[in-house]
Amino acid sequence: MRIKLLLLLLVLLILPNVAEAQCAMCRAVVESEADGKTAEGINNGIVYLMAIPYVLVAALGYFVYRKMRG
Repeated sequence: MRIKLLLLLLVLLILPNVAEAQCAMCRAVVESEADGKTAEGINNGIVYLMAIPYVLVAALGYFVYRKMRG
């Protein structure tokens, strides 16, 4: 149990550094582009990545509702 907790703590401490590095890379790409097409593409990608879990949860909820109802 202690090893699992220590491993979880270690992963949570390392994860923000990895995420911050990725954001800096995206920012550098967007700032280097003059016409804004790359920024628009990155924003659309973020919206798609954000929307997919909501759609999956909604579909699962719908199927559970139908199963429980009838």
